[in-house]
Amino acid sequence: MTGLAAKSDVRVRFEGSRAPAGAAAIQARSASTIRPALSLVMSVQSSAIAPVAPPLLHPSGLGWGLVGVLAFSFTVPFTRYAADGGLAPLFIGSGRAVVAAALATVVLLATRQRRPSRVQWARLAVVAGGVVVGFPMLTSYALTTVPASHGAVVIGLLPAATAAAAVVRGREQVSRAFWAFAALGALAVVTFAALQNGGLGQLHWADLLLFGAVVAAAIGYAEGGLLARELGSWQTVSWALVLSAPLMTLLVAVSVAGETPSATPTQWLAFLYLCVVSMYLGFFAWYRGLAIGPMAQVSQVQLVQPVMSILWAALILREALTWPTVLGGLVVIACARFAVRARLSA
Repeated sequence: MTGLAAKSDVRVRFEGSRAPAGAAAIQARSASTIRPALSLVMSVQSSAIAPVAPPLLHPSGLGWGLVGVLAFSFTVPFTRYAADGGLAPLFIGSGRAVVAAALATVVLLATRQRRPSRVQWARLAVVAGGVVVGFPMLTSYALTTVPASHGAVVIGLLPAATAAAAVVRGREQVSRAFWAFAALGALAVVTFAALQNGGLGQLHWADLLLFGAVVAAAIGYAEGGLLARELGSWQTVSWALVLSAPLMTLLVAVSVAGETPSATPTQWLAFLYLCVVSMYLGFFAWYRGLAIGPMAQVSQVQLVQPVMSILWAALILREALTWPTVLGGLVVIACARFAVRARLSA
């Protein structure tokens, strides 16, 4: 028994001494096979060798952008409708931001979101200045004197402006065909506006306010789209609203002190839509679409927004819907389609 145990022990030690050598041989063979494959993969995926692709490139960006545009298409007619009542433009422009900021605060606290960094706060100030302060305030004052359809077609210049801001800020590459169709769409929008009563042939201060709103929104959209890739879509607009809340609350107080708000129940409902959807929920989808991007491509979906807004103006405000309006709308939609296809091909 003792001899058998000794032989077994020797055999175990002998086989154990051979095991590492066999494992080492297998490991050496595996390494010789895997190492070239890893070198090939790393050479393809290395950021120093391969070109950098646009973040989150996916066709669903167009879908999210279209949902945001649908939400925003009611903004101009509802702003005009609220301004026709007893609501002052200062109250409309600032009040919608205050209500939306209250909602954003509740959502941020409930979900315990991480606070932005100092650099992100500075960029959020750009977003807030464009889409929380600039665009709502300027359009609210402009739509007190011009029809909703006129405001809608002037704001139709926004896609081209957003694309330009995206190229400058996001360094996106776009083809000549894209710019050609984007410019054609902008030209169609200007012609569209000229066919309306009191169109661009009779430029006045309200048109200047609308152009200023376009520039403000384009900058806010481009910066917000980039921030949405870091903070998230709804987080970006929520933090921007919270940042602008003190200023907008002060403006509401000034407006209420000067004139007590008074409106019909339906006009208050229109104002509530501006607060909840136009100023907050619509940006959930819109910034999500811009974050998926490319922003220059997704921004062209907005070319259908003036057509939708004029349709809502005709249905809600009983504004005239003429054949030139219908034809111009079809041209605008065609330009949006070809611009998107040109960007996808590129």
